[in-house]
Amino acid sequence: MARQALTDNLWEQLQATMAQHGCYQKENNREVMEAIPWKLRTGAPWRDIPKELCPWKTAYNRFNRWSKTGLWEKFFLAFEQKIDTEWVFIDGSYIRCHQHASGARLGEDRAIGQSRGGATTKIYLSCDADGYPLDFKITGGDVHDSQVAGELIDMIGQADYFIADKGYDSEAIRDKARTHDMVPVIPTRKNATQSNPEFDSYLYKLRHLVENMFARLKHFRSIATRYEKLARNFKSMLYLACTIIHCKMNNGTRPSKVTSLL
Repeated sequence: MARQALTDNLWEQLQATMAQHGCYQKENNREVMEAIPWKLRTGAPWRDIPKELCPWKTAYNRFNRWSKTGLWEKFFLAFEQKIDTEWVFIDGSYIRCHQHASGARLGEDRAIGQSRGGATTKIYLSCDADGYPLDFKITGGDVHDSQVAGELIDMIGQADYFIADKGYDSEAIRDKARTHDMVPVIPTRKNATQSNPEFDSYLYKLRHLVENMFARLKHFRSIATRYEKLARNFKSMLYLACTIIHCKMNNGTRPSKVTSLL
């Protein structure tokens, strides 16, 4: 029997959210929803989904259909309930693309670029004060962090402190954060001549929270290595992984901010 990912509590939360968004209530809903996280966790091809869960084509078709309609993002946003935006952290991480990720139809968004690591995708992630994901953006691996910082800030909306590494050292980025009433905590480069009075070394040390979340996301092998041909399907895998993390948070396993600082 294939190892299952959904606990009864987790399934109840997902089922309630699916009902709110008008998903069909079928007898095999749980089996299909077990098959998709199985693929997410293992990184195996869709055709290798265990038969005792459900036919692989049923799982793929439902995942792909919900990806087209944006339901995976809606699921994630529905579970993003208890967030603490006193501090917000952002960072980027490269994802190596498997050779099977190539070959998408012309005109489809792929979000794959050539970097020193070869064909890569880059995830730009924002996390709250407890290190839980707020939102993300994906691009090709050849896109610099500073090019997407403004969009990330707009996606965050409002926070007290905006904390990022030297890759975001730009007065334009700091000004963008200030327009959203955020205090930018960004170190300057060694050759910088301007002062940086807003930099808080204590808060900057807490930036490991977003790096920890990247490590947690990459426990899902479909995230650690990209196999999906289309950008929207890879984003859907990311939304599913973040949803599972938030489901566990809502189940009472979320650490307090004090615990996060230890």
